[in-house]
Amino acid sequence: MNDCTIYPFVAIVGQEQMKLALILNLVNPTLSGVLIRGEKGTAKSTAVRALAEILPEITVVRDCPFHLAPEDDTTLCRECFRTECREARLLQKPVEAVSRRISVVELPVGATEDRVVGTLDLEHALQKGEKRVEPGLLASVHRGILYIDEVNLLDDHVVDVLLDSAAMGVNTIEREGVSFSHPARFVLVGTMNPEEGELRPQLLDRFGLCVRVEGITDRDARVQVMQRRVAFDEDAARFVQSWEGESRDLVERIEAARALYPRVEIGLERLYAIADYCLEVGVDGHRGDIIMMKTAKALAAFNHRTEVRSEDVDGAAELALPHRVRRQPLMDVAESVEKVRRMKAPAQKTTGRITAL
Repeated sequence: MNDCTIYPFVAIVGQEQMKLALILNLVNPTLSGVLIRGEKGTAKSTAVRALAEILPEITVVRDCPFHLAPEDDTTLCRECFRTECREARLLQKPVEAVSRRISVVELPVGATEDRVVGTLDLEHALQKGEKRVEPGLLASVHRGILYIDEVNLLDDHVVDVLLDSAAMGVNTIEREGVSFSHPARFVLVGTMNPEEGELRPQLLDRFGLCVRVEGITDRDARVQVMQRRVAFDEDAARFVQSWEGESRDLVERIEAARALYPRVEIGLERLYAIADYCLEVGVDGHRGDIIMMKTAKALAAFNHRTEVRSEDVDGAAELALPHRVRRQPLMDVAESVEKVRRMKAPAQKTTGRITAL
């Protein structure tokens, strides 16, 4: 087997909520990512790494370490340490561009702050008056996906860096009064096993969506898991090829949803339903409302519709609210999900609005 071969995303058995949450972040990258919580051996890491095969394409400046789009005209470009690119920008000439898939960058276990942020060659700056930068992971993940396995075990100082970049969309490298900034907008995907510790509230709130995964209890589905895994281990290339058609169909559906998303409309009644959801469960602030609205629109686009329906709002609630419900520190996320589901029953019997928990 080729160790570089990735298990196909579409071949993962079950775990539909997890797969849907990941797909919706591809439809609309401003959903702020997804946190996947669950016991070990439930395909969390497999699903995230498999995203590489179904990601849509973007256009970037050839060999740009910051993955800028050709139309970007930023101070960064004028300060770029790549001479040919800087000269082209200064002379207002077109830069060479290429198309490539959105990248999935995995944060290594034990990564240092310098590895994440990048470094500045201070000696070169003082001697030559020029900035020489060694880009970090936040440069390579711009316009991509940052995957953090065991996100709850991250060092606090790395968490702080990620929080700042996720909030501002910019990464700043500083050393002895010399600084260099570059765009760092990315989708944050984290996986964790709650048995190994909880996540800091500041980081938890940064994830747009949250899902919990558990081992499959259906006998037939468990047999499918075994059969597919054995087939992949014995002949990965053949197994991947057998799923190429479905993978291609999913890519086309995601790209169509991305194109459709700007045209999706959400009526005032649906907006009130979202506000009712958030008020009923006691969501702090307004981030939950906004993420829920975007999720509902992404669901509509993914289902080839230009108008948000009540089922889109209900589905968005199950993805966007569980980790935002006001609760005791030890209250399980599954209880939050069940709380949201109980809200839906009376709402559907009346006008689509939330009336009681």
